[in-house]
Amino acid sequence: MAQEQLFVCGAAGEAEVVGSGEQGEVRVKRANRSQGVMQATCIDELIPVDHRARALWVLSEKLDLSPFYEPIRSREGEAGRPAIDPRVLLCLWLYATSEGIGSARHLSRLCERDAPYRWLAGGMRINAHTLSDFRVGHEERLNGLLTELLAALMKQGVVRLGRVAQDGCRVRASAGAASFRRESSLKKCLEAARKQVKATRAQLDAPAREESRQKVAAKARAAQEVESRASRALAELEKIRGSRTHSARKRKPEDARASTTDPEARVMRMPDGGYRPAVNVQVATDVESRVVVGVGITQSGSDMNEMTPMLEQIEQRTGRRPDEHLVDGGYVKREAINAAESAGTKIYAPQSKQREGKGSRRWGDGDGVASWRERMATAEAAVTYKDRAATAETVNADLRQWRGLRQMPVRGTGKTLSVVLLMALTYNLMRVVSLGIQL
Repeated sequence: MAQEQLFVCGAAGEAEVVGSGEQGEVRVKRANRSQGVMQATCIDELIPVDHRARALWVLSEKLDLSPFYEPIRSREGEAGRPAIDPRVLLCLWLYATSEGIGSARHLSRLCERDAPYRWLAGGMRINAHTLSDFRVGHEERLNGLLTELLAALMKQGVVRLGRVAQDGCRVRASAGAASFRRESSLKKCLEAARKQVKATRAQLDAPAREESRQKVAAKARAAQEVESRASRALAELEKIRGSRTHSARKRKPEDARASTTDPEARVMRMPDGGYRPAVNVQVATDVESRVVVGVGITQSGSDMNEMTPMLEQIEQRTGRRPDEHLVDGGYVKREAINAAESAGTKIYAPQSKQREGKGSRRWGDGDGVASWRERMATAEAAVTYKDRAATAETVNADLRQWRGLRQMPVRGTGKTLSVVLLMALTYNLMRVVSLGIQL
């Protein structure tokens, strides 16, 4: 009697013979995607208890997020859909930034696919427009949140501002090099954009035939956006002509160019020696705690005028100035050093290597600059100055390599500052988690 077949093909999860060899027939399990499966999922069990997403959520509950709720128009007793909790949107961006994700569309997909994002979203489906609008629409609130976090860390003695290091980072702007045009070309673009706006408005007023009214409205919005950017680019030309960079290069006023994509972007020299549209991101970090205490955005490719605004910002956030401020040679400016030294902040910055007698006072030096020159001539200052590269440059490298500070996903200095504030806030909260600090 022939032996009965042990495995029958076709059932889900069962083996199927697909070939034979010297050692016998080969059996594999094939996928059966037509079968119905019942799955019971508890969202709270998607991630472990010590996951970073949970830590960021707990920290967000310790912060005052009431300013984020004020713009919400959906109120109790009134008609309308409820808004998505700003705490959920904030934590989603904090966790996404900690993983170097800067795309709102990608983040929207992750909320449906990956466990940490599903946990933070709580099972809600959040579209990319909601995420994008939240990131760039809360500049002042994110700035206040960073100030509040610094106040809490200073109260616990984590941040003491004994020594602060500042460094700049030129980040590629969201604009192409070909988008920079001279005044005559910008006027032509503006005129063409105005004609397109007029045509789309006329098409909106007429009954829709070949195209739907929704598509025509989208074209009208796009035409208005082009017109707005062209107008702002013409306005930015006057600022470019009056800038020191334009004068230093001895360029004629008619040679000034502005971008029709991002009018507030400027062509800067990048670390690799090339020239590309970029913004200059300024970051100040407390050396002892390695917590970011100040961020800023500038349209200048030079750091020479950025020390005084940063010191003023730190004082505004924390109520005091740092005892010592470490910067590189690009920040050296007599007026800035005199102002900082007279306010009680010792400046540590390298002197020119091309001059003799580095510690001696020179003609035109104020008392602050003289003190700085005398200080930097000592061996103790050389040891102290080593903390600058070990702190400021490593923090900038972390933001660039791991938090997405390679190219800006948004346009305009206001929106760019919102993204940088979100990165700084994420970095500081991760420091709080790693140090085990209880807010």
